[in-house]
Amino acid sequence: MEINFIGGINIAMKIPSEKYQETVAFYRDILLFDVEEVDVHYPPVLETHRLCFGANILWLDRVKDLTVSEIWLELATRDINSATNYLQANDITTCNGEKQTIQSDVLRIKDPAGNILLMKTSSI
Repeated sequence: MEINFIGGINIAMKIPSEKYQETVAFYRDILLFDVEEVDVHYPPVLETHRLCFGANILWLDRVKDLTVSEIWLELATRDINSATNYLQANDITTCNGEKQTIQSDVLRIKDPAGNILLMKTSSI
């Protein structure tokens, strides 16, 4: 099977609590994005706001005990098992054990710079 990856629609900006309100205000009041607060049901995230960022959705997440901001990118593939095997053959391991994953069918990997990519199945 041919392995294909494409960028997904979701980008999550994980923000320390002390910078959260200032960051939301920056996107809402300075850049004038339509920012919407959304109920969150993912324990590490205390609060979340959503905004359309071009063709993508940017999630601004206030995360408990976070000291520096992180960017998480969505990554889609047709067959997550084949993709996982391919990544492992290239010395890339999943890092689901480090932090909770949003869904059980989503795998987390990191690029060499330490950015999180949430890999999920899609009909790409």
